Amino acid sequence: MSRIRIDVRGSRRLAAAGVAATTATLLATALTPAAQAADRPTRSNAVANAAEALLSHAASLGLTSAEGTSVRDVIVDQDGTQHVRYDRTYRQLPVLGGDFVVHLAPNGTYRGANRATRGEISLASVTPSVSAPKAADLAANALRAVNLGETLKKLTAKPQLVVDALHGAPKLAWKTQAAAQDSLGNPVARTVITDARTGAQIDAWDDIETASGDGKSLYSGTVPLETTLSGSTYQLKDPTRGNTYTGDAANKTDLCFLTSICISRAPSTVFTDADNHWGTGATSDRASAAVDAQYGTDVTWDFYKNTFGRNGIAGDGKGSYNRVHYGNAYNNAFWDDSCFCMTYGDGDGTTFGPLVSLDVAGHEMTHGVTSKTAALTYSGESGGLNEATSDILGTLVEWYANNSSDPGDYLIGEKIVKSGFGRDALRYMDKPSKDGNSADYWSSSVGNLDVHYSSGVANHFAYLLAEGSGAKTINGVSYNSPTYNGSTVTGIGRAKLGAIWYRALTVYMTSSTNYAGARTATLNAAKDLYGAGSTEYNAVAAAWSAVNVN
Repeated sequence: MSRIRIDVRGSRRLAAAGVAATTATLLATALTPAAQAADRPTRSNAVANAAEALLSHAASLGLTSAEGTSVRDVIVDQDGTQHVRYDRTYRQLPVLGGDFVVHLAPNGTYRGANRATRGEISLASVTPSVSAPKAADLAANALRAVNLGETLKKLTAKPQLVVDALHGAPKLAWKTQAAAQDSLGNPVARTVITDARTGAQIDAWDDIETASGDGKSLYSGTVPLETTLSGSTYQLKDPTRGNTYTGDAANKTDLCFLTSICISRAPSTVFTDADNHWGTGATSDRASAAVDAQYGTDVTWDFYKNTFGRNGIAGDGKGSYNRVHYGNAYNNAFWDDSCFCMTYGDGDGTTFGPLVSLDVAGHEMTHGVTSKTAALTYSGESGGLNEATSDILGTLVEWYANNSSDPGDYLIGEKIVKSGFGRDALRYMDKPSKDGNSADYWSSSVGNLDVHYSSGVANHFAYLLAEGSGAKTINGVSYNSPTYNGSTVTGIGRAKLGAIWYRALTVYMTSSTNYAGARTATLNAAKDLYGAGSTEYNAVAAAWSAVNVN
């Protein structure tokens, strides 16, 4: 998965004794000129303080002279507490599961750290026994295996040599991103982790992280839009939100999904209009879906900025863009790190309509937020938490919008499903098993489920934390949420759910966080926000116990 660093970046080698490099050198390499020029004195101080902590606590962080670090993200709390998130390399190779977060007191002193994995890295050699072409072939075969019956076209695989610390003892591995087009020309993509010594597959996951004018949308009624006047024509580009814009993919596809493989890209020709009144609210007008997409981007931007102070998906004030009418009857929507863009299919008309509803937009763009923060691995329990994070915060985007045509609820994708789908939503947060596949409660086998189904445990937790257990009607929708242990859970409201989950995601979770780790992360977040032993802290513990995460 490609990563666009946020605001500050850098890498350095730890001196053999751990003390040879000075703090000044660390800071100079940790900040780009753009970051130095920005008005971020507290962020700069946080990076400098964290750099000192790396020198003083290298051993406890598992850092040796063979390793390098780079800053991925910086968060400074209102009280001055600092959290600096790092990626790690070993002998110049990226380390899967090497990420960690350093926590510092307001005065810059070291408080502790969260590490994705705790084992030290020591490899006899970084020369692979399995060649790069062989790794590419293995990944291509893995992609074919999960698309049985399909004739894949334009199949390409790009291997990258890494150190895998996510799956037991650190080992040399190939991380290969394979991408192709199916028989309809729609994209399929998969990341495959292969042991570079034996060729055995270690893990694999799907790379497509599956959903002032005005416009008439398909799902949200008539909505306000900020646009750009270019000559005598208006463009569907919002200068108030980082120049986010929406373009027409012309029913074409590309091969760059969360990879650096870019054979070709579908277009994103920005929509234009003569009178700044967009769409008709019908699918026959191609601008109608564009209205939904742009509106979804606007509301998601505002939700993150006004609720958490996050300025854009990456936190850097830069806007993403949307592509609508992608592919041929494409039943999906996805966020793509490699283009920093959001892409929507039109659906097949029987199972799904155009996948541009508000909660889908919030869900998919939250994948972008996750990739820039905890970067939860898209497999196993971490993958379920990745999907749940998008469901939880995407749902809160829908509630934030307060749109009478699409009122807030705890149903996922209820606007896009058609009669051929067989039920009225993709997923249900109050009782996830209502979809026939998702898990209501944690068990040791949850990590073996598809990530869209293992997400049910966290979705259920989130509903219970916000609304509580039992039968109730909210905004005209009936819910009846059970508990694993027969307990009665009292909710603390959506605002506190969002505050706790977002802080846990951005401050405490790492790429390998599982459900037990999510319980710890959210309890830490609740303690930070409301105090240990507070009503909110106890509610978090009770809601996790109610879904059998103890």
